[in-house]
Amino acid sequence: MLLRIPALLNAAQVQKVRELLADAEFVDGKLSAGFAASKVKHNEEMRQEPERMRLLVRILMASLGHNERFRFGVLPHRVADPIFARYRPGMTYGDHVDDPIMGSSGPRFRSDVSMTLFLNEPEAYDGGELLMHTPFGDQHVKLPAGDAVVYPSSSLHQVAEVTRGERLVALTWIQSYVRDPAQRELLYELNQARELLLKEAPGAAHTGHVDRSYANLVRMWSEL
Repeated sequence: MLLRIPALLNAAQVQKVRELLADAEFVDGKLSAGFAASKVKHNEEMRQEPERMRLLVRILMASLGHNERFRFGVLPHRVADPIFARYRPGMTYGDHVDDPIMGSSGPRFRSDVSMTLFLNEPEAYDGGELLMHTPFGDQHVKLPAGDAVVYPSSSLHQVAEVTRGERLVALTWIQSYVRDPAQRELLYELNQARELLLKEAPGAAHTGHVDRSYANLVRMWSEL
């Protein structure tokens, strides 16, 4: 499932993040890439300075924790500290899948879901679309600042070459309580129906059936 999360960061949060990144040092993105990805990766990533990262992580994680679409669409168990990447003219990231195991420092965990958070407006740069290869055709994603998209980490995807301006994004990876992407999609759609029923007919028997079915499917499919 490719799920858009509108306004994950509000305008003030986006501005604060960009201020924190404005004087940060960026280094070759290949330094954080695995062997295969390093062959097709051409971008820059912020060098992690502890105090700057602490502020950036606090902004992003607080927003993720309060966002219902993220919580119910991803069912997050562990979330990696973000990487902040920029693409200038000529930069691109060819076809790749994300590393299956994340966590170079600290606990290691499985990457089930990837997230790209856009930090500048689409008109600020040409190219730079996130291109997802799916069974239903290629999906091109280029969103307003503050919007995010989540997708299975196993998906083959790329970032198109930037030909003008600068593409600035935050990236993170999540281990979900539910490993299987088809099961996560089913649970997300079932929960949408469940929440509507709980608002419109909270005392109805069919609402109770759906509520219990959702809870028990999460119990059946979740991993700790």
